[in-house]
Amino acid sequence: MSDVVNAGFPLLTATAAVPAVGAILTAAVPAARRTAAKWLALVVSLATLVLAALVAISFEPGGDRYQHVESHAWIADFGVRYELGVDGIGVALIALTALLIPFIILAGWHDADPLETHSTRWRPTQGFFALILMVEAMVILSFEATDVFLFYILFEAMLIPMYFLIGGFGDRAHTGTDDNAAAQRSYAAVKFLLYNLVGGLIMLAAVIGLYVVAGNFSLTEIAEARASGELEMAATTERLLFLGFFFAFAVKAPLWPLHTWLPNAMGEATAPVAVLITAVVDKVGTFAMLRFCLQLFPEASKWATPVIIVLALVSIVYGALLAVGQRDIKRLVAYASISHFGFIIMGIFAMTSQGQSGATLYMVNHGISTAALMLVAGFLISRRGSRLIADYGGVQKVAPVLAGTFLVGGLATLSLPGLAPFVSEFLVLVGTFARYPVAGIIATFGIVLAALYTLVLYQRTMTGPVKEEVRAMPDLKARELVVVAPLIALLLFLGVYPKPVTEIVDPAVRHTMSDVQQKDPRPEVEAAK
Repeated sequence: MSDVVNAGFPLLTATAAVPAVGAILTAAVPAARRTAAKWLALVVSLATLVLAALVAISFEPGGDRYQHVESHAWIADFGVRYELGVDGIGVALIALTALLIPFIILAGWHDADPLETHSTRWRPTQGFFALILMVEAMVILSFEATDVFLFYILFEAMLIPMYFLIGGFGDRAHTGTDDNAAAQRSYAAVKFLLYNLVGGLIMLAAVIGLYVVAGNFSLTEIAEARASGELEMAATTERLLFLGFFFAFAVKAPLWPLHTWLPNAMGEATAPVAVLITAVVDKVGTFAMLRFCLQLFPEASKWATPVIIVLALVSIVYGALLAVGQRDIKRLVAYASISHFGFIIMGIFAMTSQGQSGATLYMVNHGISTAALMLVAGFLISRRGSRLIADYGGVQKVAPVLAGTFLVGGLATLSLPGLAPFVSEFLVLVGTFARYPVAGIIATFGIVLAALYTLVLYQRTMTGPVKEEVRAMPDLKARELVVVAPLIALLLFLGVYPKPVTEIVDPAVRHTMSDVQQKDPRPEVEAAK
């Protein structure tokens, strides 16, 4: 299959082009055919999943670092090329993205319906699903881009559909007036856009600086020139360029103290869009740290590592502490995600193979576990019409399947052994402890806090006396079970057998370790007498 795929068929382009074209077709569906628009979006997302599966199946872990390479002239006068290629890390994240989008579409099947009654000029349903597909196309292409300028364009362009998804299709579960809710959604969307635009503008300056120094935008050419000694950078120049790239990625990730846009965005977005933000879009930031920061600026990456480790630790503990005190279900999941991204970034910059393999696996597992928890939370919120934890109680007695899936999603969030996030979090901690033992010890407090906020959330919403407002709450329906059951199954499968992901990721991690000229520290053993 690999020979067939590499014979000339542009598989990477097709994987991104299918959702992009699907977005245009979905937006063009006549206003009266909104159900057809939903089914079209779902079929397109499943077709994209098939192509992503072909990318994964045809990828050879022991082969070239970048595979399925495509390279074409784009803006020749400035050395910009349409250049694509995937390593094992990119393959894993493309698969995650393509896997989650069909569930996001199914979970949001009726999210735009209330807007239809208020609109005679535009097609909210078509727009909602078209924007989701457009985000998918841009995210997948960003995981494939090996031209720095092309990556930058995608990195910024995905902000536009996300802005409209947050501000135009926000959560309708609120306690204030419609005007107040609209103002909160608008504030969250603008804050998301401004934070990420500022990060992107700083990155643009660094991209221009990189071109001035290197004379082109090709990641592979620049990295090879750096490794061979043909391209040398002054220490100050390399550090400034690194900081320009890292700042943008830290905003997207998000890393403390650049995180404050995320709770607002996830709180005001619908649950499927909140999953799109934290499980898909935010992964572009952590992915780019591995692909661009470490590969282009190895010495600067090592120079900045102590500070980044500290910031990651703050994110872990701070995010978990704020999650404990939340009264809003969705904001609790948002702060939990900030804590989890701290683990991912700490694993990346621990500069050990265990840490980086664990960080990449964590990206995948966090995406699945957060999707499971947030989507079930969305189903819960849609039934009660409130995001406040205090408005629930005794749900497990009236909707046991909903409560059970909510519990499994929560247990995955706290990295219970046997569920997928445990393996990745364990690898991150082992990899960090090998080089930074104090940081590894401090990070374990995040696990204790995760158990606290997850179990308290479950206790307050699902156990105890049945509140009158939830007494007639229906259990999960067939469509909702189709969304949740595969995610739960994946959490169990990857929890006991993570090899399908790690065997693809590990060779890419070894290349990254070689880029920064680091080897795993070996334990000191006292010589036998």
